[in-house]
This record gives sequence, C-alpha cells and structure tokens, in this order.
Amino acid sequence: MKGFGTDEKTLIRVLATKDPLQIQTLKDAYHRIHRRDLTNDIKSETGAYFEKGLVAICDGPLLHDVHLLHEALSGPGTKESVLNDVLLSRSNADLRAIKSAYSQTYRRGLEDAVKADLSFKTERHFLLVLQATRAEDTAPVHKPDIDRDVQDIYNATEAKVGTDEMKVCSIFSTRNDNQIRAISHEYQQRYARNLEDVIRRVCFFPYLLAPRFPSLPMLTVSQEFSGHMEDALLYQLRRGMDKYMHQASLLEDAMAGVGTKDHLLVSRVVRFHWDRSNMANVRGAYEKRYRTNLAARIKGETSGDYERLMLGCIGEPV
Repeated sequence: MKGFGTDEKTLIRVLATKDPLQIQTLKDAYHRIHRRDLTNDIKSETGAYFEKGLVAICDGPLLHDVHLLHEALSGPGTKESVLNDVLLSRSNADLRAIKSAYSQTYRRGLEDAVKADLSFKTERHFLLVLQATRAEDTAPVHKPDIDRDVQDIYNATEAKVGTDEMKVCSIFSTRNDNQIRAISHEYQQRYARNLEDVIRRVCFFPYLLAPRFPSLPMLTVSQEFSGHMEDALLYQLRRGMDKYMHQASLLEDAMAGVGTKDHLLVSRVVRFHWDRSNMANVRGAYEKRYRTNLAARIKGETSGDYERLMLGCIGEPV
C-alpha cells in the first residue's frame, strides 16, 4: 500500500488465506512495526465491495458481526437478512460474545437496539433468540421431547383457527440443529406434511376438516406467518435440516435475480470462509444443488479485485 498505487493481489493473497487468530496477530504486528492501523490504511487505499471484503476480514468474525448489526439497525428501515444471518441459529457462546462486543462498541445494549427497530412478534422472536438459551450442540435428541414439540407445533398452527406464532418461535429458538431436524422428520411422519410448508402456508379451514376428511387438498385461506417472521423461522428450520445446503442457498440468494446483493455476498462469503472445512462442504453442497461450480457462479456475478477476493475466500488459488 506504500507509495503510488496499491498491490491488490498481495492484499488478497495475504488476507484471504488467514484464520481469525492470524488476522489479529497480523494487525497487531502491522501496528507495532509501522505505527499505523491496517484497517484504516486499507480503507484509504481501496474502494467499493473490494474494500468492504478486506475490511470484513480485518475486523474478524466477532467485530464484523457487530458492525453488520449496527448498520442493519441504524438508519431508515431494517436489513432483515443481515439480522437473520448474524443472530439466528448461533451458539449461546456466540450470542453472548456478540451482545458484549456490541455493548462495548456502541455503548448500547443489543436488546435495546432490537426493541427500538423491530416491533410486535418479530421483536419478541429476536429477543427470545438473544436470551441465548438454545440447546447446546451436544444436547441429545430425546424422542419424548421431540414428540411433545411436534404436538405443540401442530396445536399452535394447524389444529386451531389462527396461530400461536410465539410457540413456534420459542421451539425453533431453543432447540439445536439435531433436535430441529428430528422435529421436522417426526412432523412429516405423523401428519404427512412438510413442516416448511406448514410454516409458509398455515391456513385454518382445511385443517379443521382434516380429521374427518384426510384426503382434503391443502387450501391457502390465510397466511399467518408473513414477512420477516416467516423468513426467520424458515432460516432456523433450513439451518437445522442441513447447514451446508442452507449456507449454499444463502450464497445463491445473494447472487440470484436481477443484480447481485453484493453486501450479502461479501458478508456471507467472509463469514463462511473462516472455517475452511465448512467452506469445502458448502462448495460441495452448492454444486450438488445448483449443478454448477461456486467459483464459476461468483465469476459471473463479480469482477476485478472484488472477484479475486471472493474467489480467494472460497479457497481458489490466489
């Protein structure tokens, strides 16, 4: 970065291949040797989404998440996809670290920021998540507990006029991935309906008649889950079903349609790249689902140094 011009390829080669501890060690050494802040120097030497990607890497996983939350909860509107990415299906340790870092960085509790920006049941859903009471990954799957959760979800959705959304939110926010997967499987076995479809198309009329007329086709009469709450519940369910396939679908979502959602592509690629084993599994899941190579897909949506940085983060040679 010194002098006229910037050697972008060296920045990519050095930064895209480091784990969080190495990044922090590099930042400390840079400051000790040059008496300068690496992140600030990168901001002054680069731009656009190439800059955002490099800064995200230099921030490290925790600070990057904190900065994303602050941006999502500040200014007009709320970036719901960012809130989902950062907060949903995270470990209790992650959530506690995020809340502490957010408070230290912005002198405001994350719960207060959520209350100020969200409302009604979506607010309650995310406050449930922030309680950090999710079952640990090591918690076992107990059949009686799964049966109870399945019955509770049925009672809260299909078995009544209207829905008890918060019951479903509570279950999805306090169970680990293995338990959510078991709940989904048991729901399908017991009621012959996909749990994702139930969340997406909850309707009361057909299910009142279902016990007497089991062959009655599903009719969409009303949609109880909608907007951000529906997206959040589906996020939690899909993550529990297959985390690698879910991450692959999140990357495709950032690139699909007219125009690339670059802010999501950068944040998701950088978040997934910290764990190289995880990224390898995500690439495999992406190719299986979309029948194309993730690197080729990214090349078709990006260009220049931004493209090279994203490719370096997913494990391509740099």
